[in-house]
Amino acid sequence: MSGFLRAAFGLPRPVRRVIAGAPVRLEGQELSLDAQFLLRLISLEGSKLSSPTVAAARGGLARSQIYLRRAPGRPVGAKEVDAGGVPARLYTPRGLPDGSPLLVFYHGGGWVIGDLDTHDTVCRYLAVHAEVRVLSVDYRLAPEHPYPAAADDALAAYAYAAANAGALGADPDAIAVGGDSAGGNLAAVVGLLAERRPDFALLIYPATDMTVRRRSREVFGDGFYLTDADMVWFSDHYCPDVGRRAEPKASPLLAEDLSGFPTTYLVTAGFDPLRDEGEEFAKRLGEARVPVALRRQEDLFHGFANTWSLGGRFREALSEAAGALRTGLYAGPRKRG
Repeated sequence: MSGFLRAAFGLPRPVRRVIAGAPVRLEGQELSLDAQFLLRLISLEGSKLSSPTVAAARGGLARSQIYLRRAPGRPVGAKEVDAGGVPARLYTPRGLPDGSPLLVFYHGGGWVIGDLDTHDTVCRYLAVHAEVRVLSVDYRLAPEHPYPAAADDALAAYAYAAANAGALGADPDAIAVGGDSAGGNLAAVVGLLAERRPDFALLIYPATDMTVRRRSREVFGDGFYLTDADMVWFSDHYCPDVGRRAEPKASPLLAEDLSGFPTTYLVTAGFDPLRDEGEEFAKRLGEARVPVALRRQEDLFHGFANTWSLGGRFREALSEAAGALRTGLYAGPRKRG
């Protein structure tokens, strides 16, 4: 399947356009051919994020990521780490000197699916292209471990990283948090609640509010990989107690005060049900005078970070995020008072 995908993306552009169909335009945005072509292949395969059973959903995501695995070029070492009682994996690009910045990364998957392996190539790419060590956190998943287990693990692993940065080969004054989707939610929770605030936050199409259905969930809730039905399925598994979904640990957008949040690069996708809540979080950060760069990749859909190995617009978007991470950590203040 991996070879098939790369061969398919190697087809001439006119052939891919015929397979993908007429251009898709919504709200003044046009879906890129790369994105539309991949969505067409996904629809032909019939794969979905949510499934009748949790086991089936986890297996489906794992299989899809095997097809997309590809090394980012520069060799990267990886070793398992006990991050304060939370399993994790430390990525170190070959030749990266001690004292590099560190990214504590939380994978996506709706707090229910996903693991270290499904986001292995994303972490390797960020490690190489941002020139950082990456500590990828294997937090507990729902429904076996409902809210707030994932958030508690995210905080515990970050606290471990902050206290042991030197032992990890990293600079204790240059630690970022980051993640995609549900992982972006957890990174935002850490940025909001950690005792030692991170120095930077990389939020990739984050889920920030479990309480409100915004317009993007209505417009892009079907046909663009992540669906509105998927979000309901994930939320019901992660936080079945609806009354707790307004807590900042679940919905960081609803925190009263965001003024202590770290400098942030937040990227959304134009054709994403989560687009509006991510952009509203960025707006609130700006209102709290937090330095924030909001970037909408308006021609892409949710999940583009995991498809970077297909090249084109997917790689461009993740490359931009990696560049922002590198700039934020290497150009920012490196010493705390």
